[in-house]
Amino acid sequence: MTDIPSELPPGLAPYARSPEFTPETIPDKLQAAHSTKAGTWGLLHVLAGSVRYTLEPPREGEVVVSTGQTVVIEAQVEHHVAFVEPGRFYVEFWRAP
Repeated sequence: MTDIPSELPPGLAPYARSPEFTPETIPDKLQAAHSTKAGTWGLLHVLAGSVRYTLEPPREGEVVVSTGQTVVIEAQVEHHVAFVEPGRFYVEFWRAP
């Protein structure tokens, strides 16, 4: 069983986007436990390679996201990411308009 949502909640709209990250440019803070702000959801887009998205306890879930795939990042849920195969990804941020 996984606590990773399969889709964004209805009524949200995109408002910001991170830069593209590679194995050479991914910040340490993304590879350690972190979360989004209250009301902010994320959609991680893998442009090339593959990335492991892991929830921090007490939540449970881990998924490898590959080229062309996305994963939903729930608001205020601690998680971390790591490259499995070198590539590029970015995060799109969503909130209620």
